[in-house]
Amino acid sequence: MLSPRSDIAALLENLDVDAGGRKILAAKAALHFLYIRDLHVGAANILKQDALSVGADLAVPKGTIVAKTPRVDALLLATTRQLQELSRKELAQPFGLKELAAELKRFAGMQKPGPAKVMGVVNTNEDSFFAGSRFKDSAAVAHIETMIEEGAEIIDLGGVSSRPGSAAVSEHEELERVKPVIDAAYAHRLYERAAFSLDSYAPRVISYALERGFSIVNDITGLADDAVAKLCGEYGATAVIMHMQGTPQTMQAQPEYSDLFGELTDFFEARIAKAKAFGVEQIVLDVGIGFGKSLEHNLKLIRDLAHFRRFGYPLLVGASRKSMIAKIVPSEPSERLPGTLALHLEAVRNGAEIIRAHDVKAHTQALKVYEALYHA
Repeated sequence: MLSPRSDIAALLENLDVDAGGRKILAAKAALHFLYIRDLHVGAANILKQDALSVGADLAVPKGTIVAKTPRVDALLLATTRQLQELSRKELAQPFGLKELAAELKRFAGMQKPGPAKVMGVVNTNEDSFFAGSRFKDSAAVAHIETMIEEGAEIIDLGGVSSRPGSAAVSEHEELERVKPVIDAAYAHRLYERAAFSLDSYAPRVISYALERGFSIVNDITGLADDAVAKLCGEYGATAVIMHMQGTPQTMQAQPEYSDLFGELTDFFEARIAKAKAFGVEQIVLDVGIGFGKSLEHNLKLIRDLAHFRRFGYPLLVGASRKSMIAKIVPSEPSERLPGTLALHLEAVRNGAEIIRAHDVKAHTQALKVYEALYHA
């Protein structure tokens, strides 16, 4: 018996199945679980019958068939092939099913994520929660070179801590902290060996970095400031749009959501539209593990991360040595590498393409082993 996570395409190729047959069979092998919110009860009954007609199924609440309530949530269980068939069937149906058909087509057409990249973390402030990420001036540059040698394809430089309860600093102070590292990395042309990202939402600091070889803006406020969005558009920079509930000072004060995935989906839709309005073409989405999220929220987001692949942009996850691990197994930041690797490998399994990590060498090894298991 083979694992459902086996490389079906490779198995079919080894069997010497013809190309057309491989495509059809691979589409039948991938089973998807789609949670559909607030569906018109009439649409639910139609979709249920159409799903059964193509070999799929729709789980609905008791009483749906007699329209006990006007709207229901439902769970669709279907292969890629069945999603394709349903997307065509629902185009001619009422009760909002035409719009749903477009979503089903989008999910059916999603490409498999490529191998995950490691984004190495370096901080020039003295109050980041993990002491192992703190470096200054020449030590920071040396650490960056080490991370590149260890396999980091992206370097993320920050000068202000965003840990829960951290204090805000002025743009001037932030720039003074990161300027020596930006200048040294530029002088040594390190941006030719890895992509450089600035973890900031301060326009003045971002502008300075973009003028000196940086190509990514990692904004924990998700482009809240128009000036940041404008800079990303003008410089052709990649914008990492992260979700955060509240601010670093308030975000962990009993975070609550009436609909976790719905609220994050609405947030990303709005911020993606804003980014495009400012001419930003390259976008990465970050669900913001630990930024206004409880342990339960964080675990759900990692487990069902594939939900956010619907937008078609790379997904970034950064759970490195965070306190959520200590809530499962009491531990200090210096003791949380095993938990970090477990969370990040699960994130990659569910669609993450960028992993933000303090421990580059360990992550590079873990990801290569993961790729050998499932993509060799």
